[in-house]
Amino acid sequence: MLKKFPKTHITLAAATTVVVTAAVLMSPSSNVEAKRMSYALDLEQGTVSEAESKQTDTAERDQAITSAPAKPQLSEESAPETTEETVAAAPVEPQLDWQTFKIKSGDTLSSLFKKAGFNDGIMLSVIHGEGEADKLQRLYAGETIRFATDEEGALAGIELQRNLLETLKITRNEEGFSGKTDMREPEARPAFASGVIDGSLYLAAREAGMNDRLTMELAGIFGWDIDFVYDVRKGDRFEVVYEELYVDGEKFDTGRILSARFVNRGEENLALLYTDSNGDSDYYTPEGKSMRKAFLRTPINARVSSSFNLQRRHPVLDVVRPHEGTDYAAPPGTPIKAAGNGTVRFAGWKGGYGRTIILQHGNNITTLYAHMRGLAKGMKKGVRVKQGQTIGYLGASGMVTGPHLHYEFRLNGSPRNSRTVDLPDAKPVPASEMARFKQVTEQRVAQFDVFRDNYQQLAMARED
Repeated sequence: MLKKFPKTHITLAAATTVVVTAAVLMSPSSNVEAKRMSYALDLEQGTVSEAESKQTDTAERDQAITSAPAKPQLSEESAPETTEETVAAAPVEPQLDWQTFKIKSGDTLSSLFKKAGFNDGIMLSVIHGEGEADKLQRLYAGETIRFATDEEGALAGIELQRNLLETLKITRNEEGFSGKTDMREPEARPAFASGVIDGSLYLAAREAGMNDRLTMELAGIFGWDIDFVYDVRKGDRFEVVYEELYVDGEKFDTGRILSARFVNRGEENLALLYTDSNGDSDYYTPEGKSMRKAFLRTPINARVSSSFNLQRRHPVLDVVRPHEGTDYAAPPGTPIKAAGNGTVRFAGWKGGYGRTIILQHGNNITTLYAHMRGLAKGMKKGVRVKQGQTIGYLGASGMVTGPHLHYEFRLNGSPRNSRTVDLPDAKPVPASEMARFKQVTEQRVAQFDVFRDNYQQLAMARED
């Protein structure tokens, strides 16, 4: 059969075979993404032509299926080409220049905008923006403000860092400016403090490493049963497990008291923090009894200047007249708190009492607050108030010799000594919460015991 073809054709075919074989050996394997070329042989015309192949041969395709996970393949026609236009269309983050200013006393928002190179018109467009942008008007010394400028010199955004956790962020959009507050969640780690009172709770707590806020919180927890001005004795002890708050691994503040123990005159008081299923938190004894009373023992943080005394001689009239309340001396303007939840029965001027508020608590208890410099905003007859709410400010109105609060506690209309009267307890943990309460507080007690044991071991080690 070969004799039918000219020798030149046979020679050309042999040469073509060599070329094709060499091309196949040099072509990339099936695992390489590349454009494949096929060679067309025309024996009649004696020519070899090159053509693009859009398919993989069967052997290579089978090998690819078994050696790699299946994935959709794009044909040459549908595969997107990367062009200069495609690259140019990709979003590019704008380059911003930031200016940072530490806010000092006397700085205003207008002056800070001018320092950053922007006029009052820009400032007004920012504070009249969407969301929380108007909060930028409230500035405090010590905060940090940053202005972002785009490549054209226009204002692109503002960040007002109020503290390590709170930052007001304002950004520019198509409609103008929009602001929102970004809050970071700190990491809370338990810590322990212990002390023995030699002079005062304040000094002992400071020596134990507690700050003023923690000390006031500790006094508030036990303040319904213990008068920290008159009841505390030398040798009284306290132990506290509280939260230390960290941001980026660095301590910056303290959080809540988790559990506390106070030994007053040999009597132990243990308080445990519990948050119920509704999210409300309060302090309780291990048995579920509330540490709070229905009433505060004292409505103001101040010293007693005149005690309850039904045989007292009046300091102005110089006659024996019952002193049916307790007087507390403090600087004018000191806030006065409502002793308990109730309703304002009277608010105004009341003869020798001066500016006075009377609160009704339930059916049989009233409390009176007299000689105020001024009433708190909104205090009028019929208004409901909550325990601890500020209702007025200490002053010297009425028949007085100096600024003080006169406080009365009446039961069924009869005066009682507010410092010694038995105060009703706040509501205990309800029965429906008791199982959950026990589970949580058992963990609190175990944590407390571990910290206390470790502390005592360290103290013994230091002594040795």
